Amino acid sequence: MRVWADFTLEQDDAGRTVLALTGPLTVSSIGVVDHALRDHAGEIAQVDISAVPEIDTVGAWTVWRLLREHGAQLTGASDQAERLIAAVSKSSGDGHTAGPRLPPVTRTFQGVGHQVSSWGQGTVHIVSFLGAVLTAWWGILRSPARMRWLAVVRQAELVGISALGIVGLMSFLVGIVIAQQGAVQLEQFGAEMLTVNLTGRIALRELGVLMTAIMVAGRSGSSFAAQVGTMKLTEEIDAMRTIGVSPVEALVIPRILAAVVMMPLLGFYAAMAAIVGGAFISSFTLGIPFMTFILRVQEVVPIHDVWVGLVKAPFFGLIIAMAGCYQGMQVKANAEEVGLRTTMAVVQAIFMVIVLDAFFAVFFTEVGWG
Repeated sequence: MRVWADFTLEQDDAGRTVLALTGPLTVSSIGVVDHALRDHAGEIAQVDISAVPEIDTVGAWTVWRLLREHGAQLTGASDQAERLIAAVSKSSGDGHTAGPRLPPVTRTFQGVGHQVSSWGQGTVHIVSFLGAVLTAWWGILRSPARMRWLAVVRQAELVGISALGIVGLMSFLVGIVIAQQGAVQLEQFGAEMLTVNLTGRIALRELGVLMTAIMVAGRSGSSFAAQVGTMKLTEEIDAMRTIGVSPVEALVIPRILAAVVMMPLLGFYAAMAAIVGGAFISSFTLGIPFMTFILRVQEVVPIHDVWVGLVKAPFFGLIIAMAGCYQGMQVKANAEEVGLRTTMAVVQAIFMVIVLDAFFAVFFTEVGWG
């Protein structure tokens, strides 16, 4: 049964207020007394703890605060209590404490200032990371034996081979949606056969590689950030530096190379799966035979549409791997940071992929591949 601390306020012969504390002054029993004493507005001339059987640093700090605030005298203290109170009285109390909550307008400007400042610091960190990656690449080009090919193959398996199932299923379903919705709209103009053109060009040129990049960002980009971040948190990366192994060469370069190489293959595979999905649904809803749909795609889709998708894919892979590895290398302090950085890696990768895709759309239109 827990015993709670208590107190009484009495008057001595001189009419001064005496605070008599009773019960254990420990962290588990002093809460109610502490709140009540904080609300006490009167003066206290003397603090009597002769009826306190047990005291810890929390109780000693509470007694010391009362003595300091009221200028009171301490009576009835045991040797242990005197030592604890003397120890806590030497605390400088210079720890960081949050100030009062600012008005909404001030908080808004303060938040904008912090955001701008973090952008500046982030830019410096990104430039530093890019410099480290370029330095590592230069070192590998000068000495190819430093490339960890086993790590590259392993990462290529994780990024590419292990993703075939989910990427294929997703692209197949997207192809079905494109063909179905396109046919509904084109039917109004009596141009159902153009569904083949629509599905083939969109799959090979845009959605195949773009949807694959989004899937890889959520799947492999997050994995890169979590893996590297966990190694940073457990000081494995510091240990690698201690024994003379470059973390960028050992961890970042294999992941970047694997993503750059596998993205074109996954993008082309996803485009084929989307076309198969379009042919599958068209054989039921439009009456277009499956093989007729596939052969028609070869006739109506220009070859440069294939090259547009393949050219974009390595850049998407580079962005995804760089974002994941960069955020992983920024992990500090605690495990919560791993989750935060993993989320940031996925969001940044998807955002940059979409921005770069828009840039490529304008670029290829200007060069006549629109």
